Amino acid sequence: MKWKITLRYLLSVLSIVLIVFVVNTIILFGFLIYQSEYRNTDFDRNSGEDFTRSFEKYLQLNGDELVVSSTGQEALRQFGAWLQILDQNGNVIDSYQAPENAAEHYSPMELIHKYKYMDDDLNTYFIGEYEDYNYLVIVPDSQDERHVMIVNREKLLTYIPGFLGAVIIVNLLVATLVGFLFSSILTKPVNRMIDRIHSLKERVFITKKMKRPGIYKHVFANLNDVAETMQAHEQERQKLEKMRNEWISNVSHDIKTPLSSIRGYAELLRSEDLSDIERLEYAEVIERQSLYMRELLDDFNLTMRLRNQELPLHRQPTNMEHFVREIVIDLLNDPQFSSGHIEYDSTATTINWNIDQHLMKRALLNFIYNALLHNDDDVEVDVIVTDNGIIIKDNGKGIAKEEQEQIFERFYRGTNTSNIYGTGLGMAIARDIIEAHGATVQLTSAKGKGTTIEIKIP
Repeated sequence: MKWKITLRYLLSVLSIVLIVFVVNTIILFGFLIYQSEYRNTDFDRNSGEDFTRSFEKYLQLNGDELVVSSTGQEALRQFGAWLQILDQNGNVIDSYQAPENAAEHYSPMELIHKYKYMDDDLNTYFIGEYEDYNYLVIVPDSQDERHVMIVNREKLLTYIPGFLGAVIIVNLLVATLVGFLFSSILTKPVNRMIDRIHSLKERVFITKKMKRPGIYKHVFANLNDVAETMQAHEQERQKLEKMRNEWISNVSHDIKTPLSSIRGYAELLRSEDLSDIERLEYAEVIERQSLYMRELLDDFNLTMRLRNQELPLHRQPTNMEHFVREIVIDLLNDPQFSSGHIEYDSTATTINWNIDQHLMKRALLNFIYNALLHNDDDVEVDVIVTDNGIIIKDNGKGIAKEEQEQIFERFYRGTNTSNIYGTGLGMAIARDIIEAHGATVQLTSAKGKGTTIEIKIP
């Protein structure tokens, strides 16, 4: 994968270089063709050669005499040049705007010398041809520079393909070297990102601080955030899985116990030697164990529905001061808790909630049951209704700090509940019911100093 990315990037660079070279070559040849075929027909102050070649349009034969039109004379004046017309023997037969000391005859060698090197007065000579005449355009202090180059066209045409091939090869080699260096720099972080993503796929959630991340700095930061988030989710999943397994083990044990009782007493009921009283006692045990198993399954079904937010709430306006007081009264009238020390107090008589009374009653009872059942018989429980919510506190054993974070987790049983008859879902169900109503639950506790649960209205 690493070399594939580098190779693709390198091929992209080489393709770009090749395309640019071809386009530049086409533009260069097009420019040269344009310059050779479409020269400026008007005089050009920067090109005496072009001016001389285009000057023939200002010449015409008048009998045997070659004359310059008035437009041509004006062009000479604006260009700052002067003109001499020569016959075939090099004699000057006519001139325009020429100085008095201008030569009247030119030998072939003089023409070649002046054309190539200028004269002593630094005049630049340009030679044109019209019919049987030659004409000289002489430009004082010309800015043109003349360089003589001898070219063999046949050899030139032979060398051009080789030259272009050599240029292409050199450009591609340079582009390959530069592209490889840059591709290594750019693709190295990409390869690291691919490795990080592969690690996430393999569930290896590690964070790394990359050296020189360059433009991918935010990408690596996001990958670290994803790794941390997935690590947290994985830890939560493992913790939940552990508690689920423990809960299944506990529930399996709890189910086996009543099932064993039901089976044992059912076998005893077959005996013909039992009295009616014994039969009634055995039947009561079977019924009680059956009810516990149904309660266990109902709790499991309820917590799953709460967890998946599939439980509809039948809300109705409720005065919480009256509602909570009736719950406490019912508890005190229950023979199981009639001797318990439960105190009720209210500082708010007008607090009203839209609640599902059945579910809310179950949540509050779960909190109060835990305070009564998981502490000594002389524990004191206070239930207080305030303008901000409901407080349930006791002066019992308290909950260890390391257990407080898990006390509301599903399937969790505290270390002080091993001998308590229950499913381990009560606190989780109570918390989910409260949150389904849009309220929150806060637990504070200290070992040996009791526990306080505060339900806050949003």
